[in-house]
Amino acid sequence: MRSGIIPVMLMFVFASSLWAQTADTVMTGTLDEVVVSGSYKKMEVLNTVQQVEVVEKPFLREHFTGNLTQTLGHIPGVHSMDIGAGFSKPMIRGMGFNRISVVQNGIKQEGLQWGADHGLEIDAFSVGRVTVRKGPSSLLYGSDAMGGTIEIERLPAPIDDQWLGEVNLLGKSVNNTLGASLMLGLKWKACFSTLRYSEQHFGDYHIPTDTVVYLTQRLPIEKQSLKNTAGFERDANWDLDYRKGRYYGNLTVSDAYQKVGFFAGAHGIPDAELLHDDGDSRNIDLPYSWVNHLKVTSHHQYGFGRLFGYLDLGFQNNHREEWSYFHTHYGTQTPPEKDPNKELQFSLNTYSASLKVKRFCSNNWENTVGLDLQYQKNTIDGYSFLLPEYDRFTSGVLWLSKWKASDKLSLSGGLRYDYGHLDISAFKDLYLEQYLTDQHYGADVLEDYEWRSYAVERDFGDVSGSIGCVWNPTKSQLVKVNVGRSFRLPGANELASNGMHHGTFRHEQGDASLSTEKGWQMDLSYTYEHKGICFIFSPFGSWFNNYIYLKPTGEWSILPHTGQIYRYSQAEVTFIGAEAEFSVDFLRYLNYKIAGEYVHSRNREEQLPLPFSPPASMRNTLTWKAKVFKIYAEWQAVSSQNEVSRNEETTPGHNLWNMGASANVPLFKTKVELTLSAQNLLNEKYYNHLSFYRKMEIPEPGRNFQLLIKVPFKSSIK
Repeated sequence: MRSGIIPVMLMFVFASSLWAQTADTVMTGTLDEVVVSGSYKKMEVLNTVQQVEVVEKPFLREHFTGNLTQTLGHIPGVHSMDIGAGFSKPMIRGMGFNRISVVQNGIKQEGLQWGADHGLEIDAFSVGRVTVRKGPSSLLYGSDAMGGTIEIERLPAPIDDQWLGEVNLLGKSVNNTLGASLMLGLKWKACFSTLRYSEQHFGDYHIPTDTVVYLTQRLPIEKQSLKNTAGFERDANWDLDYRKGRYYGNLTVSDAYQKVGFFAGAHGIPDAELLHDDGDSRNIDLPYSWVNHLKVTSHHQYGFGRLFGYLDLGFQNNHREEWSYFHTHYGTQTPPEKDPNKELQFSLNTYSASLKVKRFCSNNWENTVGLDLQYQKNTIDGYSFLLPEYDRFTSGVLWLSKWKASDKLSLSGGLRYDYGHLDISAFKDLYLEQYLTDQHYGADVLEDYEWRSYAVERDFGDVSGSIGCVWNPTKSQLVKVNVGRSFRLPGANELASNGMHHGTFRHEQGDASLSTEKGWQMDLSYTYEHKGICFIFSPFGSWFNNYIYLKPTGEWSILPHTGQIYRYSQAEVTFIGAEAEFSVDFLRYLNYKIAGEYVHSRNREEQLPLPFSPPASMRNTLTWKAKVFKIYAEWQAVSSQNEVSRNEETTPGHNLWNMGASANVPLFKTKVELTLSAQNLLNEKYYNHLSFYRKMEIPEPGRNFQLLIKVPFKSSIK
């Protein structure tokens, strides 16, 4: 496919007449016995100056894959950074890793966000609604939210007292996924509680190719199956809501466990002998990774007149281990007596607290003040080393104000100050020291290399803020403008790392003098909707004067099997792009929608794009819907990505054809929800430029058929 077709199509969308969208999902709830009905999406859009996407049950059902990040990848401006079938990380408008915050139950999900092979550890079956905020969200959530946020909620409690529950069954052909989820719930007077348990098991990752390439070595792929990429997930969630008078409280306990094998050619030195078919597509051999994420959160809110208070408390333990056959690059290191194949272990404990007070000064004026506190402690183990031990404390105070100037115009803005303290422990590699000594290197070389992490203790402080407006010139038009300043504290790896990163085969060095990452962003959004026709155009731009990135130095590391030294540096960086959507209802039951996105990143110092810059893309979807049935056909076109950073491969464009159907079938006083979908119908061999496996020329999955069955049930309590 020619790379220019998508920008041309986007220009066509932008220049089209202003049309508008299909009807939003209508939600119903109660507050003090008063029934409130309306569009949640419309309320969200009208109440914030940011570009916000709210997806609910119909969207999550139609695009469900068992992987939340991949599901959200159908939203314009949101991408999924994948590594095989198990791990996916979200990216918003070209920013990912620790520049995107995921918030669940009011608490930021905290793990090892900087790693490409670290997923969300969230049960996709338990998600009821997702709000995606595109652009800077540091004002709301502090550091690590400069690129946007993904807010995850469950569905609200039913109005009537009842027993309820649901059974979900999932099957996928591409890697023989089998998944199931059971939820049981009880609504009784002031209380609402649910208990959910989910499992997913998937086999080796099937790809439409017989060979892959890594480090100039061609490796065979037998039976088009990527050996040792099988895995499984187990998730448990318990929620308890209590509502009485002006008080509402929630307690949530969740535990997510995932174990996934690593393709042997992508971990360590490639060895063709490890890739031979063993006749079992579901076994998990070395190397593999497992992670367990325990989270306990509580939310409390109380209203008194025009004053409302909100308190969120949270504890998280993110425990991750990576196992591989013991190996050393130095020759002097001996296997540990206990767990000799445990390469890495991280245990990150996070304690969070957030207090906010909102006052409605009048019907047109509201103010919010808040205080956020967080403490983290990371400990490590294993025969190898990647990330140091550290303690991190952050605090933030914020003020938000919103003024409704008229029925057509509202203004909002706010300021936030954050303080951060980071204490990083030094780590001296005694085996590396002995190796360098045996190689007759001098004391100055030993000093530069034997410390795999330097002792760093730093204090940071910075201000973020935003100002914007929402304008309704007519009932069918909506204009939003927002200008914001955001920030991010440097991570422990960016400040103190020094040594080989086995996953990337390069020597990475931190810089203890790095300053807080700061950026300015501007968002515009125009929406026109009228009589089943919709047009949305959202351009944006970002500027950072000290963006942190890994810079190739041109210096070669003396460590074996390492290559060039990459050093964390700061540079002036810009992001410019836009999203556009157009949809129209016609012939009563049909809807056509085209959505496109484009982002251009540039390192102004090196005059190069940033790594993992998403290519332009568009989706064309034709949907037929009548009563309980829905059928859609989709053409997804992705442009080639020729704008690449140093040591990054270009990626050709591709076209994908997808189809899906859903139905609500009456059965025993309930309606069984059936969803059948087919991805990559033509079994096209293509590459995801954002995939960790891209450098190995490992293509994305071939043809896949998926079946999702949901059986809800309930019984009234009288």
